Amino acid sequence: MGNPWIAFLLVPLVKIIVILLVVILMAAYLSYFERKILAYMQIRIGPNRVGPRGWLQPIADALKLFVKEDIVPSRAEKLVYMIAPALITAPALVVFSVIPFGADTTFFGLLKQPMPPYLTDINIGILFVLGVSSVGVYGVILGGWSSNNKFSLMGGMRSAAQLVSYEVPMGFSVVAVLLMAGSLSMVKIVEAQKQAGVWFVFPGIVAFFIYIVCGVAETNRNPFDLPEAESELVAGFHTEYSGMKWAFYFLAEYANMVLISSVATVLFLGGWLRPFPNAAALAFLDVIPPFIWFAAKVGFFLFCYIWFRGTFPRYRFDQLMALGWKVLLPVSLANLLVVGLGVLLMGGPK
Repeated sequence: MGNPWIAFLLVPLVKIIVILLVVILMAAYLSYFERKILAYMQIRIGPNRVGPRGWLQPIADALKLFVKEDIVPSRAEKLVYMIAPALITAPALVVFSVIPFGADTTFFGLLKQPMPPYLTDINIGILFVLGVSSVGVYGVILGGWSSNNKFSLMGGMRSAAQLVSYEVPMGFSVVAVLLMAGSLSMVKIVEAQKQAGVWFVFPGIVAFFIYIVCGVAETNRNPFDLPEAESELVAGFHTEYSGMKWAFYFLAEYANMVLISSVATVLFLGGWLRPFPNAAALAFLDVIPPFIWFAAKVGFFLFCYIWFRGTFPRYRFDQLMALGWKVLLPVSLANLLVVGLGVLLMGGPK
């Protein structure tokens, strides 16, 4: 009777704990790497006081936020004010349950039979990701409104307009990949790229570019960080937040960056697959474990996030809206038409 319990309860529980710990640690240390990389770009040193070379800075920041006084504005809508950070953090963590970050493995021989390292694979995986992650906008809007602060309200309204605008072309870019793969399952999208022998970024380069631009806008990062523009709105929708509630917003932002990077890796860069997975000339690359390939691709996208922040100036809000509705939306529709015709002429997804 022990085996069913291990298979259906203990193993998923261990996977959930490991995934949550990894995502939270990545979010914490992503802030450290961001500060370090930006410092090197600007010929500075960056964090270097806490621990060797500043490696313990994220731990010190987390401890500071734990003990910091939690201030609630006297005229805030207190219940909504307290719930809003959870509304943006929970979806950002839940969606990692369907992200496939490696092939079936025996975990270096510890198991008798291979098993998937990810939590689950559902046949509507990408739909689940898009649906659940879009709930996070409520945390931003309600946090900005419930604070009873004009800067917070303005940041919340900007975020609502921005997320609604950029979710549309992002959705069309994802549909282009689904047409090529013939499935909504994240695992089968990776397998379709293995069967095709090429990553979807090559036939879908336009969709890839649209997805990356929209992904940066969806996570409110430079050059699209209008909802929390420090020079205009103090800190935007989380101006009145402090302590652990502010830390939840902080965690959600970086977790969403990891999520956008992970989905881009699965959809366009073959997930855990090496370049040109069917090419015998590159077979020597198979010695690298699949999860290392996945982590390297995600790391590349995260570096691009930081690179953009250190390079590009912030858009004006009217420019932001014009880019989304007048440029990305028509281009994504045209690209979807071209990809659909191409898949049809080639006899459909294999």
